[in-house]
Amino acid sequence: MSDKMINDQALDIIFREARTHNGWEARAVSRPLMQAVYDLTKWAPTSANCSPARFVFVSSLEAKARLKPHLSEGNIEKTMAAPCCVIIAHDMEFHERLPELFPHADAKSWFAGNDALIKETAFRNGTLQGAYFLIAARALGLDCGPMSGFDAGGVNKEFFAGASYEANFLCNIGYGTDKDMFTRSPRLEFDAACEII
Repeated sequence: MSDKMINDQALDIIFREARTHNGWEARAVSRPLMQAVYDLTKWAPTSANCSPARFVFVSSLEAKARLKPHLSEGNIEKTMAAPCCVIIAHDMEFHERLPELFPHADAKSWFAGNDALIKETAFRNGTLQGAYFLIAARALGLDCGPMSGFDAGGVNKEFFAGASYEANFLCNIGYGTDKDMFTRSPRLEFDAACEII
């Protein structure tokens, strides 16, 4: 075992005992905490450091009212009750920042005019950053409720009109309760999901 390994309590918080929450305490998530979550998330590895993910913290009543019509029926109540719902999106013009983010080569030229590669890279790496976002939030004491039940086109039109962002998934964050908590579902064991060759 590595001497860099975190302890069991941390592993429980981030992975083994972490749950997808549907119920929330009436406690706000502060701006400094939102920023702290991002400041960990930004260290996620991405190809050529492209960092395409963009995060919109929907926390005000006005912003939630804009989001509400685009939620699937089963996600409305819990999202309106959550202190904050984060739209995890990716920037389809991420390559414009590559001269700043990856100065080692002319990486921008790899993507310019190649829409298929832009789409593939933005989605894959933005999703990777979104997963790191959940880990960072849990590590800083927040509970998460990631979800995909929403009209992405409607969210894009409402929040990203005229911008180059596209919504990927949503994640409620805050301090979870046991309300409407499902019994934990099983996971695949190593031999069912993995192969060593």
